[in-house]
Amino acid sequence: MPRLPRLFLPEVPLHIVHRGHDRQPVFIRPRDYQYYLDNVAEAKEDLSVQLYAYCLMTNHVHLIVAPDYDATNISKFMRILAARQTRYVNKLENRTGTLWEGRFKASLIDSEAYLLACVRYVDLNPVRAAIVASPHEYRWSSFRSHATMECTDLVDDHPVFRALGTNSDTRGKAYREFVSLGIVDEEIDLIRKAIQRNQLTGNQQFQETIAYRTGRRIPARGRGRPGK
Repeated sequence: MPRLPRLFLPEVPLHIVHRGHDRQPVFIRPRDYQYYLDNVAEAKEDLSVQLYAYCLMTNHVHLIVAPDYDATNISKFMRILAARQTRYVNKLENRTGTLWEGRFKASLIDSEAYLLACVRYVDLNPVRAAIVASPHEYRWSSFRSHATMECTDLVDDHPVFRALGTNSDTRGKAYREFVSLGIVDEEIDLIRKAIQRNQLTGNQQFQETIAYRTGRRIPARGRGRPGK
């Protein structure tokens, strides 16, 4: 199936993946990762973008974001991050040329059914890649924030996440338990194929809702809710 055009909507979360050119490393030193996150913090405030999860891997990034009101701000947000990181790396390495693939991939997420599953997928990337044994060991993801193991203003709490508990401690405990269940292969395949093809991460009802709002019918990956 061909990759579909990307679609952005106000207040609807997106799972975004942006890879390094030819899958070459984007981040090498700790300061490379921190520079990217510093720019995420600045750009999301300037453009009114919510950040619900992130994971910076050596040669690609995962972000779960949502524009507050102007859907075009997602493209602006990603252009800023890509351009600043490219200039930064080129200056450090005395090189020229592109650092990233030309286009990032994006999948709209059905918040009620799939947001937590996608956040878990993002936070567990370093474990699946066998970089760490437990997600709390990885410094460059949102897991420690979700698990309330550190305080940060970078990650925003979606209403679905806030519904996990009445305070940050109970929410963190519930999220840690959710992550400890792991991800079944079917769920990994669902999320991965949706992002690769710019499809929806959701069910048939979500597909109908998006079609009604946009006049565009985009296939949805998934059937019902993921297991918890």
